[in-house]
Amino acid sequence: MADTYAEEGSSVSDGGILANDVAVKRLGELVAAAFALAIASFLGWILATQVDYRLLQSVFPRFVEAFKLVLLIVVVSSILSVSLGTIMGVARISSSPITARISKAYVEFFRGTPLLFQLFVIFFGVPRLWGIGQFPLGSWEFALPQIDLLLFELGGNTFSGDWRLPAAILGLTLNHIAYVAEAIRGGVGAVPDGQLEAARSLGMSNVQAMRRVILPQAWRNALPAIGNDQIILVKDTSLLTIIAIREIMTVFRNINNNQLDPWTPLVWVCLFYLAMTMTLSLVISLLERRADWSSEDDDEESWLRRVLGSISEAQGERRWRR
Repeated sequence: MADTYAEEGSSVSDGGILANDVAVKRLGELVAAAFALAIASFLGWILATQVDYRLLQSVFPRFVEAFKLVLLIVVVSSILSVSLGTIMGVARISSSPITARISKAYVEFFRGTPLLFQLFVIFFGVPRLWGIGQFPLGSWEFALPQIDLLLFELGGNTFSGDWRLPAAILGLTLNHIAYVAEAIRGGVGAVPDGQLEAARSLGMSNVQAMRRVILPQAWRNALPAIGNDQIILVKDTSLLTIIAIREIMTVFRNINNNQLDPWTPLVWVCLFYLAMTMTLSLVISLLERRADWSSEDDDEESWLRRVLGSISEAQGERRWRR
């Protein structure tokens, strides 16, 4: 009898939990739908009443030019920050105390101070270390090669003769090196210690083991964090307006100051930034799926066996040739 009551109480309790789960799910769906409807209604009202479509069409070429410059800055800064950040991340876990402490100090400084402060130091402070008019990069000439990219042309002589572009690239690169380094450090920390020991047992040095065994897996582990950081880098280009880079937000400010119409240029600001971030998100998602360990035939252990097996075969072949 007691068992019967216990079973009935358990079924009632389970039914109540399921009912609560369904109610919470329905409430969440209702709130999400109401929020989406409110946002869509607001955007529709803005597009219908606040946007001057003639002005929207006339300012498009100015935003295209700004987009080309932003794209150049993003590509160069991203390549430099990821490559140098990987080196800095390895330095963070170096067995040398001096190397590890210096790299840690670098990461703490650039993560602990605002990017705007760093841009001010680079753009305004660095040239003052020389006499007035003596800064070597204050006036430089470099003809960039012409590159055709879909509907846009990059390069030419557009970005030559000024300290602003190098300062922008340097500021973004130095800042995001720190974040990539921390992502790599975390990725290396997630790799089991036994894999390094297995590589060393085959006679590999620490450098060889890191390059051939540890770093490829660390990259897989760190890819989501690195991807998020690169999306933030794209949005950080909006701060470059403070050092007079003619990027997307600078064009918006100029149009708004002249036309007293903020909503029309903001449409292009939104669309161009979304185009960059959504494209980058898609690329990152594809890379994450490609690097996924989900397949049973491609887990970490089997991958390590293949890597170490190919290395040992190569070493045996070299010994046989000798």
